[in-house]
Amino acid sequence: MRTLALDPVGGIAGDMLLAALLHLGAPRAALDEGLRKLGLPVEIAVETATVNGISALHVEVRDAHQHEHPDQHQHQHPDQHQHEHQHPDQHQHHRAYRDIRALIDAAQLPPRATRRAQDAFLLLARAEGKIHSVEVEAVEFHEVGALDSIADVVGAAILLEALGVDRIVALAPPSGGGTARTAHGLIPLPAPATLEVLRGRTMRPSGPGERTTPTGAAMLAAWSEEAPALPSLTIEAVGYGAGTKRWDDAPNLLRAVLGEADAGLERVLVLETNLDDLSPQLAAVALEKVLAAGALDAWIAPVTMKKGRPGHLFGVLCTEASRAGVEAVVFRETSTLGIRATYVSRTVLTRELVSVQTEYGPIRMKLGRAQGQLVNAQPEFDDCRQAAERSGVPVKEVQAAALSAFRRAWGPTVECSSRGGP
Repeated sequence: MRTLALDPVGGIAGDMLLAALLHLGAPRAALDEGLRKLGLPVEIAVETATVNGISALHVEVRDAHQHEHPDQHQHQHPDQHQHEHQHPDQHQHHRAYRDIRALIDAAQLPPRATRRAQDAFLLLARAEGKIHSVEVEAVEFHEVGALDSIADVVGAAILLEALGVDRIVALAPPSGGGTARTAHGLIPLPAPATLEVLRGRTMRPSGPGERTTPTGAAMLAAWSEEAPALPSLTIEAVGYGAGTKRWDDAPNLLRAVLGEADAGLERVLVLETNLDDLSPQLAAVALEKVLAAGALDAWIAPVTMKKGRPGHLFGVLCTEASRAGVEAVVFRETSTLGIRATYVSRTVLTRELVSVQTEYGPIRMKLGRAQGQLVNAQPEFDDCRQAAERSGVPVKEVQAAALSAFRRAWGPTVECSSRGGP
């Protein structure tokens, strides 16, 4: 599984993630093309930086309509903070959440990039709504609604897709401390929105300053699983994104490590809700929708509820990264007023798709590996069903033919099965 591990050594912000992804090899052309589709008047300035002897990239998102000195933001007063809150007058833009959501949808980005960007802004909108006691649809972003923050979130989502990242894990970000001046006035650090989007996650203590911005926190919470340390990876590339400030207690870097993860434990979520007033037809639609929203698995089971009423348990298995989007679908497509969440662990095999040639045509096989050893193989059911329909034979015959062809090509040393599951 292609995995990205994020280590917020000195902190995390949107521009630092963009820089780290570009530094480890994400294509700049993909970023420029994606932002062009977004239609915002922004320019991405990328320059090399050295932080405590470590080579990194520093990124600045500039308003293409403003002609300012290129070094304007590179030298700050020591009391200024590093990211969204450092220049309250720099961006006068404020945007409604619904407008940002429509902007991202209209850009026609790759589906997974769109979903990631929408998930991050949904988390931010919920956090701002709670802090300011307004409905999510009525949220107006100030610093986070500025051009640079939108470009940071969407740009990072585009680069993750260009890199083919399937899974993101992140170490705990630093808390920072002190105060920052914003459009709302002086606020404590970590910013209230930062703390709100990181509910359920760990922050580690650190020195003062804005180490983790709301945008950086939202991308961590929406896209990644929390990890206590870097996971077991076959390392492919490493990148460093530099912040603007310099800290006394840590290099102000975000480290990104890209590689292939072998079989191991994953921390995932089980979301559940009991339903006794929803049509089975609508429940079936909800099941399809949560899978489309990124759920790993979903199920409906009969249960007996209070007062002896028959009902259904609607369950979903998902990652922390897809939680916001999946929960939004459950609330929208069912009649529930609440969702239970339980963290669980699952052991997964490294997965791979190969094609085998059968008398019914090519059939893809899903392979599972542990420590590099092939331990499971099964035919892709949809391929078998389509081949069976074309040939007028039972699906089980196509499955058997695929398994036989696979054994001939790979040998009988692997346990083959026609069953599936997450």
